[in-house]
Amino acid sequence: MFKFNLSNSKTKITSLLLGIVTTFLTGLPIHAAEKLYLSYGPLMLSLRVESLETFAKDGTINEDLKFYLAQVTPEQQAEFRKLLVKRVDINPVMVSRFFNTKIGEEILTRVGKGITIQGGANGKYVLRGALVQAALDPEGLTLLNVLKKLSTNLQFQGELMLGSAEFADKVLLATETLTTALRSLTNEEAATDPKVNYATLPDVRKPGKYAVTKRVWQLVDQSRNRTFYVDVYQPQGQEAEKTSVIVFSHGLASRPEDYAQGLQNMASYGYVVVAPQHPGSDVIWLKEMFEGYHRDIFDLNEFINRPKDISFVIDELQRRNQAEFQGKLDLDNVGMAGHSFGGYTTLAIAGAEIDFNNLQQDCNRLYGGLDISLLLECRALELPRQAYHFRDSRVKAVFAANPVNRSIFGPQGLGKIAIPVVLGSGSYDPAAPPALEQAASFTWLTTPNKYWIMVEGQAHVNFTKLDPGINETIESVGHLTLPSQNLISKYAYAVLVPFFEVYISKNESYRPYLQSAYAEYISQNNQFKLDFISAASSNKLATTIEKFKREH
Repeated sequence: MFKFNLSNSKTKITSLLLGIVTTFLTGLPIHAAEKLYLSYGPLMLSLRVESLETFAKDGTINEDLKFYLAQVTPEQQAEFRKLLVKRVDINPVMVSRFFNTKIGEEILTRVGKGITIQGGANGKYVLRGALVQAALDPEGLTLLNVLKKLSTNLQFQGELMLGSAEFADKVLLATETLTTALRSLTNEEAATDPKVNYATLPDVRKPGKYAVTKRVWQLVDQSRNRTFYVDVYQPQGQEAEKTSVIVFSHGLASRPEDYAQGLQNMASYGYVVVAPQHPGSDVIWLKEMFEGYHRDIFDLNEFINRPKDISFVIDELQRRNQAEFQGKLDLDNVGMAGHSFGGYTTLAIAGAEIDFNNLQQDCNRLYGGLDISLLLECRALELPRQAYHFRDSRVKAVFAANPVNRSIFGPQGLGKIAIPVVLGSGSYDPAAPPALEQAASFTWLTTPNKYWIMVEGQAHVNFTKLDPGINETIESVGHLTLPSQNLISKYAYAVLVPFFEVYISKNESYRPYLQSAYAEYISQNNQFKLDFISAASSNKLATTIEKFKREH
């Protein structure tokens, strides 16, 4: 049986969260101006900021601080000193503009409920001001400098902070429980799978036989006054009467080019692969937001425009089919894949529908700020409350990687999907945690042809595509080991290729790959495993989830 070290894994996930959040925004400080107050029921404690400043400067623990560090080891004291003065170099304008976006303000609002102005008023504006001023100061954005820039004393609401900490621990424990359960269910399914000698079969982790060329189309959807480009990957030398098509939807603040390697790999198996830009939620929009051209991280209408982009691209393929593809494109059996926000797009095209009641309920959760995906999904509450139907019947099978989906669709919305689905997750994903975003979703899918894969150690993004400074910061976080992007990509290819071959190209010779035994085979010698379950394990997973809820 696979054993998971809870304390070690919590350290890894916590380290990953620290690295990413610190890099982009610094993690939110939780302290105050002249004094910091901690209240818990009738109990009220205080600590002077200058005591922390003295401690950070030379390690002196005065009487004011001694009470708090009495039970702390010398090693922990040393780490605390480093944390107080650890500098994050970030543009103060970026800090200001992010925390003025609706998502940034919502994060501060939720944090400000537990870190209030002395007396109880929400501390979000004080926190935002201190962050910006510290970033502007020559001393830089450090935890200690943020404390010194606070304009008034802050009060830590002990009950709320304890609740937040307990919720965070619960999420980590849920992730551990889920990972262990998926490992066990993968083993169980593998034990009953038909025996296959995979060593004698083609290795679908390797590129296919076709050379691939890339073109870029510039499209205009006049009905929406929307202009965007599309990366088109086309296999060369095909002789088949029909050519299958896959459409791909990129994630928030990214672009089609970030996924070029995987898109080209699919095209090498004989697919025409098309990947549209989503101009209201791509990297260009994000850069413009930080330059002051937009108020928010993405355009609210992207919940609507993204799936419409996909249907428009398929329409465009139909218009060009005869002239540019000799009429060979099979546009009645299109495959689709997407990542993160593109996972939402993919599931919407597959038939999932927005459930505003479910979304409202989840967005009202006190500790929802710990779920980054939920903050994104909650923006949809600003849309007109009406039924949205994005299902495109030409799409016959979908792969949603790290999808943002659980709250916006809920069980009723996801239950409307009737085509084959693969959900993909990463056990270290801090942006769309599998325990919060995909676990229940898999059990809610009612389609009989459903699969869920989880790559141990995958952390939502391809770190090789990040800015070198961000990469360096993440890699500097201690106790953090991540799988190589090459391994993650190989695992994805091992599922993507057979899935679309079986359900889009109708090639049954690839079905032996779509079972847990193959996941076991390709990950047997790797530190980071690939878990793979099918609909056969759905009820057992649902039971595990319900048991966890009862016990925690």
